[in-house]
Amino acid sequence: MIKKLSVLLIFTMVSLASMADAIRFTMEAPNVVNVGEQFRLSFTVNDAGTDLQLPDLSNFEILMGPSTSQSSSFQMINGKTTQSVSFSYIFILRARSEGKFTIRPASIKVNGKIYESNSLDIQVVKGQKPAASQSSGTQQSGGQDSSADLPTGEISKDNLFVKVSLDRTSVAKGQQVIATVKLYVSPSVPLVGFDDVKIPSYEGFWTKDIEVPTQVNFTREAYNNKIYQVGLLKKTILFPQQKGSIKIDPFEITCVIRQRVRRQQSFFDDFFDSYREVKAKVTSDPVYVSVKDLPSAPANFSGGVGNFTMTAGVDKTTVKANEAVTLKINVTGSGNLSLLQAPKIEAPADFEAYDPKTTENTRATDAGLSGSVSFEYLFIPRYQGDYTIPSAEFVYYDPSSSQYVTRSTGDFKIHVEKGDASQNATVVSSMSKQDVRYLGKDIRFIKQNKKPLKPVGHTFFGTFEFYLLYIAGLLVFGVVYYLNRKKAIENANMALSRNRKANKMAQRRLKEAAVFLKVNKGEEFYEAVIKALWGYLSDKLIIPVADLSRESAAAAMQKRSVDQAVIDEFQQLIDDCEFARYAPAAFSGTMNDVYDRSASIMGKLEKQIK
Repeated sequence: MIKKLSVLLIFTMVSLASMADAIRFTMEAPNVVNVGEQFRLSFTVNDAGTDLQLPDLSNFEILMGPSTSQSSSFQMINGKTTQSVSFSYIFILRARSEGKFTIRPASIKVNGKIYESNSLDIQVVKGQKPAASQSSGTQQSGGQDSSADLPTGEISKDNLFVKVSLDRTSVAKGQQVIATVKLYVSPSVPLVGFDDVKIPSYEGFWTKDIEVPTQVNFTREAYNNKIYQVGLLKKTILFPQQKGSIKIDPFEITCVIRQRVRRQQSFFDDFFDSYREVKAKVTSDPVYVSVKDLPSAPANFSGGVGNFTMTAGVDKTTVKANEAVTLKINVTGSGNLSLLQAPKIEAPADFEAYDPKTTENTRATDAGLSGSVSFEYLFIPRYQGDYTIPSAEFVYYDPSSSQYVTRSTGDFKIHVEKGDASQNATVVSSMSKQDVRYLGKDIRFIKQNKKPLKPVGHTFFGTFEFYLLYIAGLLVFGVVYYLNRKKAIENANMALSRNRKANKMAQRRLKEAAVFLKVNKGEEFYEAVIKALWGYLSDKLIIPVADLSRESAAAAMQKRSVDQAVIDEFQQLIDDCEFARYAPAAFSGTMNDVYDRSASIMGKLEKQIK
């Protein structure tokens, strides 16, 4: 009992601790506002709190607040219901002067414990005339909606522009540069979409795109002491491949603007507004990157520019002759990883070496291209002994220190034991051989076979085997000729062929009728029986179905000496099927009876028609 109480107490304490850790108290506000602009400063906590202590807001004028609100949500997952609650405290502030201000954390008491919010940085820029709401007809001052003042296709560059910015403009050859393309839209410009986009070719650079959302999301930012809605269009990592001043071509985009058109109908009528969409083409200014050449490079320079580390190792140090040894070099860091060259390794003379296999695992982020590149070298020792794979060097250029850095793998000792006598050279399909070399021997002996030799002048012609094969060939030819001739004669007599196949075809058609019989589909069943009867008679009498009628069929069967009773029975069966299809009330038989009579009449006709 005491043990159970202890476990329950511990569980309760952990639950309370986790609930305490789950309290979230956050502060939110715009990151940039105008002087004199009103904005919201909100505090949100996910539990009921008391004693809200505000930070220093002396740089702002508090116009209203706090206004409080509470919201709750329910969620059910796999039958388990969870509830979340949110309490909000909202203040309306107005910025007094320009500058960048930091609002320190606020505090609140929840369940007797004090929690602090995050801090905020707010930039206040010079006041701008606020944009009128697009949904209103006119401003209070009598001015027009800002969208009505926009000339068709002539948007001011201060209100709508695209900008290509670089995180650095002076770099070394191969050093990464991050190019960011952003669209700046003034709040007075009613942007509704995009049309054509022309992306720079980045000639002179090796590029790697950073993944950005496909849908452009706009955020509020300040630029040149003015507030814009800014959308990220593209981010690319550039690696310059030549020295000098490289020009990045402009980025072009066509924006679709919603323009308001106002017209007056008459003196007594109200003003009617309509809208139209106009296109405005915006182009960024060209930017330049100054690229300096690298200092004189060592002979074993890998082409890497950045900051890297290297590790290396072999999968085994003791092997048998003709067994593979893999040496793996892994380069990790940030820089032009995709352009690295594999370090050169000199294998021992009795080792067969293959070209290295390169595996890349990189990611492009706002910090640049980072990750790792591995090089796998395959060696096959041919003879026993102790060998050393000499140290390999990886040399790269570090732009931060403006000098070359050398990393070494160290030597690798390999002990090779004697292999099996039956073991031959190993074939590796995933690698390509570097070259062909003689290893340890100057002569390659011809492989000796145990195939018996024949005397000179010996020929197959005239032997017993020759005549036996000749006679067998003639017999096979005779049999094939006879069978083909017989088949040709039979195929020539189409009447005979159709007559012999008539019964099989009729049975096949009756099987179709049997299917409808099982599912009790009367109309389809009787139609299938009629087709089977007429089809059988057509094949048996060698008369096309289109030329068959009751009279012609009876006359043809009489010529073939068919009993009159059988002819009458056939015609009666046809009549019954027709009645059953088109006048079911006049037919008193059953489908099973019709099916049995059909099989019976075909059997009788098969015996009498030759």
